[in-house]
Amino acid sequence: MDLLLFLVFSALVLSLAYRVVGRKLAAIFNLSTAEDTPAHQLRDGLDFEPARASYLLPQHFSAIAAAGPIVGPILAGLYFGWGPAWLWIILGSILIGGIHDFTALVASVRHRARSIAQVVREHMNPRAHLLFLIFIWFALIYVIIAFTDVTAGTFVVPSSAATADAPGPAVATSSVLYLLLAVAMGLALRFTSLSPVRAKLIFLPLVFVSIVLGPYLPIDLGSLLPGVNPQVVWGYVLLAYCFLAALAPVWALLQPRGELGGYFLYIVMGAGVLGIAIGAFSGDLHIQQPFFKGWEATDSFGNAAPLFPILFITVACGACSGFHSVVASGTTSKQLRCELDARSVGYGSMLLEAFFACLSLATLMILTQPSGGPSAIYAKGIANFADHALSPLLPAGVEIRALLYQFALLCFATFVFDTLDACTRLARYVLMELLSWSSRPQAILATALTLVLPALALAIPRIEFAGKPLPLYQVFWGIFGSSNQLLAALTLLGITVWLARKGQPYWLALGPTLFMMAMTLWSLLISIGPYMSLWQSGASIEPLHHFQFLITLSLIVLSLWLIVEAFLTWRTFIRPPQGRAEPALA
Repeated sequence: MDLLLFLVFSALVLSLAYRVVGRKLAAIFNLSTAEDTPAHQLRDGLDFEPARASYLLPQHFSAIAAAGPIVGPILAGLYFGWGPAWLWIILGSILIGGIHDFTALVASVRHRARSIAQVVREHMNPRAHLLFLIFIWFALIYVIIAFTDVTAGTFVVPSSAATADAPGPAVATSSVLYLLLAVAMGLALRFTSLSPVRAKLIFLPLVFVSIVLGPYLPIDLGSLLPGVNPQVVWGYVLLAYCFLAALAPVWALLQPRGELGGYFLYIVMGAGVLGIAIGAFSGDLHIQQPFFKGWEATDSFGNAAPLFPILFITVACGACSGFHSVVASGTTSKQLRCELDARSVGYGSMLLEAFFACLSLATLMILTQPSGGPSAIYAKGIANFADHALSPLLPAGVEIRALLYQFALLCFATFVFDTLDACTRLARYVLMELLSWSSRPQAILATALTLVLPALALAIPRIEFAGKPLPLYQVFWGIFGSSNQLLAALTLLGITVWLARKGQPYWLALGPTLFMMAMTLWSLLISIGPYMSLWQSGASIEPLHHFQFLITLSLIVLSLWLIVEAFLTWRTFIRPPQGRAEPALA
């Protein structure tokens, strides 16, 4: 019953926040119901295409969710206990993450669906715009690196596990079928009279058919390509997919895959909640993990990780994520039917993601001895919850837990797929904006350039810790978390300047800006310490350590530079020098 109360209380708090805070935000920004957004004004069938909130919400949700609200909360729970992770998920999503997502979406829509970097250019200066674009592009690269490795890992069977327990090749097959179904759905909606409702009724059941077919047609690269690392090969296959998907029209893959992924995610959440309810009432599910483990943990490299600030960059997408602002201003703002939809699509989706993060945390909370990575912990937990929900409906003796485990792994891979190709598309937008490119050949080149660094990262030899090679996502998760949260802080900084110049309540964004800026810069400074110790001791340093250090240093320099630019801009219009007129508002 304790686990059920945890989930119910979380849902009630988040629902109340949506009604109270969401309504207040809509009133403050005077959101309009008129269908005169950029999606209508600039409609081109490629990037600008209006979509109903019921269609856009699952697409936006699946794009921003991905592995963040799974991996982050589970890692934070392993480090510090489920209590600190849960409190940050709830408070962070309501007071920081939701406001960040909502204001980023509204700002983009009111600037003709332009990126947050363009908003910064208009309200700060061209130099700040250039720095912001560079920062966003690198932040997106880290997302691609981390999530490519996470997804590739779900397609590979660990050598110590039985196929029934870790059906990686089966998940790979189901994932390929899922993507093909998304393309088929997009084509059907575009070129036939099939309605969106009927399309979902047809293609959602086919997704479950693809799960059943997976074990019968497994794609096992370890057997097909002996002598190579199958996870690395899958990484390159995923990057090739990202290249093609990022250049496809939104109606062909982004929208249908996003809707399928979003409803798929709803089903997973529903099965999880139902299973927890049944298991709690039957007395089979209880919280086994401690509420609080301590103020300091040990990271993947054996270094000390203090709760402040590491908690706030580990949970990442479950509470606040700069990546969300790039999605909101990159693809979602180009499809928003009316401004009022920003309340559900922008603010509501962040709270929904927070609830999903709570469900992910619950998969850890029921384990006495957690083992495996976050994806394995999540899949085992979801399979356990779904088994409790479905077992009463099945004949006695029928065992479906192995199939449910595969289902949960496919869910995990599906969520990351949604982010991977959207992230590559967004990075292409940013790079083209940075280089002032606009043609189709330049779009192809920008996409290829975006994937160069992820491809190089896959080729770098793995760092070993305690005699075992660390997965690439563990090496980059700290950088991803720091850059992601720092991007959120810088986005909020740009929003603060915009609101101040418009004479609107800029304190909405200023408080979250200061908090996120402090936590992320603090975490980056901490991450430099171990590298400096190795360098001073004369010990051998792995190539990935050098790569991490250069990335961290560049993040610190870029962010501090942007802070200075914001301060200089703020000073000119908040307290203009005597004799100078205050700049006109855009």
